[in-house]
Amino acid sequence: MAVIGIDLGTTNSLAAVWRNGRSELIPNASGGCLTPSVVSVDEDGGILVGRAARDRLISHPERTAARFKRFMGTEKTYALGGRTFTPEELSSLVLRSLREDAEAYLGEAVEEAVVSVPAYFAEAQRAATKRAAALAGLKVERLVNEPSAAAVAGRISEGEEDKVCLVFDLGGGTLDVSLVERFGNVVSVTAVSGDNRLGGSDFDLAIARGFCEDCGLDFEALTPRQRELLVRQAEACKMALTNQEMVILSVDDGDISAALTLSNEWLIRKSGALFRRMTAPIQRVFLDSGVSPQELDDLVLVGGSSHMPAVRRYIARTLHKEPIRDSRPDTAVALGTGICAGMKTRAADLRELVLTDVCPFSLGVARYNESEPGRDLMSPIIERNSVLPSSKMGIYYTVRDGQDKVDVQVYQGENRYCADNTLLGKLLVPVPPAPRGRQSVRIRFTYDINGLLEVEVVNEAGHAERLVLQNRDMSPQEAARRLEELSRLKLHPREQEENRAMIARGERLYAVTVGSLRERVGELLDWYQRVLSGQEPLKVAKATRRLDRFFDQAEAYLGDAALPPPEPPEDEEDDL
Repeated sequence: MAVIGIDLGTTNSLAAVWRNGRSELIPNASGGCLTPSVVSVDEDGGILVGRAARDRLISHPERTAARFKRFMGTEKTYALGGRTFTPEELSSLVLRSLREDAEAYLGEAVEEAVVSVPAYFAEAQRAATKRAAALAGLKVERLVNEPSAAAVAGRISEGEEDKVCLVFDLGGGTLDVSLVERFGNVVSVTAVSGDNRLGGSDFDLAIARGFCEDCGLDFEALTPRQRELLVRQAEACKMALTNQEMVILSVDDGDISAALTLSNEWLIRKSGALFRRMTAPIQRVFLDSGVSPQELDDLVLVGGSSHMPAVRRYIARTLHKEPIRDSRPDTAVALGTGICAGMKTRAADLRELVLTDVCPFSLGVARYNESEPGRDLMSPIIERNSVLPSSKMGIYYTVRDGQDKVDVQVYQGENRYCADNTLLGKLLVPVPPAPRGRQSVRIRFTYDINGLLEVEVVNEAGHAERLVLQNRDMSPQEAARRLEELSRLKLHPREQEENRAMIARGERLYAVTVGSLRERVGELLDWYQRVLSGQEPLKVAKATRRLDRFFDQAEAYLGDAALPPPEPPEDEEDDL
């Protein structure tokens, strides 16, 4: 039974599979790989998905929906042909179409998939994506961030050299920016940021509005059919400007008739606000990762909208770096999900590859606000861009005399005040009455790559309460299995053979050295164990390589007294 990878896009969706040592795109019933993410209900009540549905956006706009991915996890509904659909139900129809195409192509049943999501999707949007997959008859344990999939499919996962890469993923409806590092066999997402309401469709709308402005038309006064026709024309002109200096946008529909010559310069002028919005996520990933633009080895542009010359020029000018030319913008995410599907099935040729992802939003608890009672402050426990899976703890104290319980409220978000973030759940824990500040609770968050969050609260008497926040479609058996996996996160990962060998090597060196070298070896072992405790594969890989070099120097020094004493591993001084 095959496991496939799916790029569920705002504009188009694709599927891929890992076989014969590579990620392979799966053709749809039309023979192409791109399936438009559009659903329409015909006059007989039948459901149309893909190209046939997209063609009805103009002829039957009241029966057709597109760009619904933007509203995943919200209460928005679509009334089509007398029926009401949620965004996840519409997405499930697209996913079902991809699954059926995959079964026809592969000649076997497909019941499981790895699905990509924008890196900046919040928990509600990720849960909605999993529900959509379940409705389509697909089991989805793993969601992979779109830039992560693009990175693992691109040049960052190839070759021998370590590298730092910025993945700029501008799709039809979302923008994701990720800083990704490749070190040895570890591909690690270091920081993510983005804008869930910025994509190619916004440029289509900006072109349509700019056209109306220059031609003396009122865009809002147009009929739904006329607006959709104009936006489709604008999209066609945008795509034509990829290879042409100028194009003519012409509309002749009933009471409106106008034409205008467009250029990339005109597009930039009319879309200035959209370009400015691109800058903030780029700045944030550099700030969060601690990497400077000068350290970039590769700039990878993916997503269909990154074909736009105006976008490529803007990003290149902003970062003072030209994007690589073979990044396969339209298919990189899908090919990456195919690789992740291969990793999921533990394909022999992918066993050495490790892909780590990060938490896109901070997770924390409400903290009493002394200066403004009633406006609780957010106290992060797992901060955004923490490598997943993650297990971290905070200690909190009572705030009132005689307080006999602690109300733990779990939030997700980056805002200072809890009211501005998303409440995920609550937990009430008893504590022995005492003067304020005398009693404490330890709150541990353990969060896995599939969105399962365990909150454990232990008071000083050892009494523990636990809250498990999970995807609503996860079975009790699946949740129990995941929790068992999470429990192992709370132990240091020293059972890995390479790490154990490095510690043993250091301990042997400590035993045979004396004086300052012995002291240095001991300090480095302490430092290495702290890195292991952080459970971040990229940092562990770097620390292991640095320690290995130091031990090589130390052993050579011990064997030849004429050599100078070894230097400490580079870049680790600040961590001691």
